[in-house]
Formats: sequence, structure tokens, C-alpha cells
Amino acid sequence: MDPNAVKSTLSNLAFGNVMAAAARDYQKELLVGQKAQASSSVNEEVDLDELMDDPELEKLHADRIAALKKEAEKRETWKKKGHGEFREITEGDFLGEVTGSEKVICHFYHKEFYRCKIMDKHLKSLAPKHIDTKFIKIDAENAPFFIAKLAIKTLPCVVLFRQGIAVDRLVGFQDLGGKDDFTTQTLEALLTKKGIIDKKKDEDDEDDVYQESVRRTVRSSVVADSDSDSD
Repeated sequence: MDPNAVKSTLSNLAFGNVMAAAARDYQKELLVGQKAQASSSVNEEVDLDELMDDPELEKLHADRIAALKKEAEKRETWKKKGHGEFREITEGDFLGEVTGSEKVICHFYHKEFYRCKIMDKHLKSLAPKHIDTKFIKIDAENAPFFIAKLAIKTLPCVVLFRQGIAVDRLVGFQDLGGKDDFTTQTLEALLTKKGIIDKKKDEDDEDDVYQESVRRTVRSSVVADSDSDSD
């Protein structure tokens, strides 16, 4: 037999054995990786189950649901009292309207006055946003008794009521820069400063606060579990 041919055959056999061994090792690594991944998934599921049973998370969730329910109930009560829209009332309705809610904004207007129409536009925009305050208006010509009782001399006049008592007022546009082109935000800021409406929190901000509380609780749970595992 040709010595060179024998040598070539032996080399091929050796190379084949090396490749076969490499293939076996590769398959072994794949199986190990798959098992590790499966194990990790199981651990993750267990961790999630544990977090779902976390009493702090359950309390946060329950508190959030209770707060949303309470807010919904308050909004429903306010709506029944006429909050959430800018409504016109009559002189006969006046006392019941201003004493029936904690905070009331009443615009005494004249239908022919341009500035009264400007004020109407801004108050109409604010009413749905500040549902905890009642927004109403009354035609000054048709409410002579209360015009005299409240000593209203200039229109537009926006009277602010708390618990049925007139606590403040906006006369004309003198607190709004004295010009017709003030913005709704300017009026809103002034009414907020006077305490008749509240500074509104964005709903997204409230959700962000809730989500951050959840994340902090989750992080605390993970750290606590890590500490117990290390012990």
C-alpha cells in the first residue's frame, strides 16, 4: 500500500474525529443553554407570582382603586349640583345655587356688553376643568335685588362665593391687565390665587406617581429577596 495514501487516510480520519467531537460539544452547549433559559423563565414566573402576592403592592393597588372610586363619587355629586358646566340662572334660583355648593363663581353680566361676552368665553372654558367649583351667570338686568344687595356698580362683575358668602370679586378687567386680550390661563391663575379654584393636577402626573410607587415597592421586594437568598 502506498505510504502516502495511508498517511492521507489517517489524517482524514483524525480530522473527521475532531469535527465529530466539535459537533457533539456544540450540541451539548445548545442543550445547556436551552435548559438555562427554561430555568430562568421558570424563576421569572416564580418571581412575578411572588410580587403579585406582595402585600405592599396589593395595598398600593387597593388604595389607588379606592381613591379613583372616591373621586368618581365626588364628581357625580358635583354634577348633580350643576357643576362641570357654565350655566345661566334666574334671580329666583340665585340663593339656592350659591348656598348649595362650597365654592361658586357667579358672573353678573349684561347681554349687550362686549366685555361680558369675553368673560363668558373664559369661564365657559374653565367650568369643565374645575368641576369642584360651580360656574354660573345671571343677567344683571333681571336681578335688581341682588345687584343692589351686593352693591354691584360695574359690569362684568364676577363674584366669588364660599359657603354662600361673597368673599371676593373681579370688577371689570382691572385685575386682568385692563385689556380685552387676556388669556384663559391668566384668569385661571387669578382665580387660583384667590382660592376659589384649585390648581389642577394632571391625570398623567397622578398615574406617574402611582407607577413610581409601584416601582419602588418592586425594587424593595427584589432587594429583600436578594438579601434573604445571600443569607
